[in-house]
Amino acid sequence: MPTPGSGTKNGLTATDRRALLSVAVQFFVNGALFASFIPRLPEIRDDVGVTTATLGVLLAVGALSGLGGSVVVGPLIERFGTRSVLIGGAAALCCALPVIGFATGPAVLLVGLAALSVFDVLVDSAMNIQGSWLSGRRSSPVMNRLHGLWSLGTVVGGFGATRLAAAGVSLQWHLLGVSCILGVVLVFVGRGLLREDEHVDERGDVDPATSRRARLKIPLVMLGVAGACSIAMEMTSSDWAAFRLSDDFDATPGVAGLAYVAFTAGMTSGRFGGDSMVVRFGARRVADVGIAMTVSALAFAAFFPNRWVVMVAYLVAGLGIATQFPKLYDDAAKYRGRPGAGLGALTGGSRIAMLVTPVVVGSLASTSLSVGAATAMVTLPAAAVFVLVTRRSV
Repeated sequence: MPTPGSGTKNGLTATDRRALLSVAVQFFVNGALFASFIPRLPEIRDDVGVTTATLGVLLAVGALSGLGGSVVVGPLIERFGTRSVLIGGAAALCCALPVIGFATGPAVLLVGLAALSVFDVLVDSAMNIQGSWLSGRRSSPVMNRLHGLWSLGTVVGGFGATRLAAAGVSLQWHLLGVSCILGVVLVFVGRGLLREDEHVDERGDVDPATSRRARLKIPLVMLGVAGACSIAMEMTSSDWAAFRLSDDFDATPGVAGLAYVAFTAGMTSGRFGGDSMVVRFGARRVADVGIAMTVSALAFAAFFPNRWVVMVAYLVAGLGIATQFPKLYDDAAKYRGRPGAGLGALTGGSRIAMLVTPVVVGSLASTSLSVGAATAMVTLPAAAVFVLVTRRSV
């Protein structure tokens, strides 16, 4: 740890500052990488020759493969360290991305999607662990802004994909070009990352109850449940916001899409401003206010009979949800156990929720329920469980 008078700035040495810049760049490019092919999914569907329903199944199965990454990320980080896992995983992502662009059949597409999902868990965990360590060394935290860079990366990557498609650039050259650019960026990132991992000394006086909790892995289970609840609230608010306006209010596509924009804008701005709020008011108060904003806003978004109020509610929900995942990642990175185990539990719970949530909301919305009621039946219980598990130490 740096000490006063050792040439530090904001609590970081020059080496730490280079590492933080590398981690920040990796957050941004990771968001850009995944957003680079999402807007072109209709082209991918046509190239592979499957129906939209089949494409949905392929995406779900590919995402399910990410659970394998959640299982192995802890042992891999323990064996090779966060820097090696991040570099290896990111290099594999760069190789897997073009597979999606050149796929001409569902089997090859599934291989590309599964590889992206598995290696994303490795990169996601390693960069969050290094980000958490560096944030802890600073005089002010930075985890929210790192996640804000990821969100900004998705915006840039998605916009770039849309413009390239409009310009007639083929999917193959687009994804191959993105892969090459990110490979070059990885060289910069790899040089700056922390080369030595922090190790927590777990020896010391602990009460029997704490030891029993550690043996039963209760904190890991709680991280997984918290991650599942948070992603359920986030996915439902982003993926179904436009359906809430179009199906329940007969809004035009141009108006309905603004609900999604409102939510993502709120979440992105909340992440960039979250660290300063934590410094000023404290992490616990920010978390309490955030979940209160989220629950209130989601209730308004689900039941208020005015489209413009609903749109504002999604904006507020985005602001409230913004700091949830950065804090969970920070807590998981600090788990006092095998390195990477906390991130493995968190990503495992999150990915299970990513598979289950769309199915549940879609099934409910296909009944006589409104889209608003269907989303409320998922988001409000998820918020309640999230409060219960995060009130206990993870």
